[in-house]
Amino acid sequence: MTTPESDDINFRSYTSRIPFARHLGFELTKFEGGESEIEYTAKPEHLNTFDVTHGGACMTLLDITMAAAARSIAPEMGVVTIEMKTSFMQPSVGPLHARGTLIHRTATLAFTEARIYDEQERVCAHATGTFKYVKRRLPTGPASANEMRPPSTD
Repeated sequence: MTTPESDDINFRSYTSRIPFARHLGFELTKFEGGESEIEYTAKPEHLNTFDVTHGGACMTLLDITMAAAARSIAPEMGVVTIEMKTSFMQPSVGPLHARGTLIHRTATLAFTEARIYDEQERVCAHATGTFKYVKRRLPTGPASANEMRPPSTD
């Protein structure tokens, strides 16, 4: 398993550089060889009216898990989501973990899948996704000379 010390910038990019992932409390535990794992326990504000993890939070978990799997073989590149399909099998309750896999890669695209599991290792949700590899952006913000521009999908 990759440890934060082995490649600090790339390993921590999903927990410290993505504000929304940090807000949700995602913890990346695997980032290597086309595979990724993220642990997540929903906070009360991440639940729906049935007191289970909201589908949007689950889709975000799946999206970031698949992106991490795609980036794990090319950490110098960024990725943007091109498309994603999600199936929900059962409610996602309690501590969750997601596992992502890079299924196929071309020069510019990554084809991935991910699953969310509950504490009993039951599959709660499954997704497939296509990601485009893009050059990582230069730092932006008030202290930077770089203009804020979203990555291109061209």
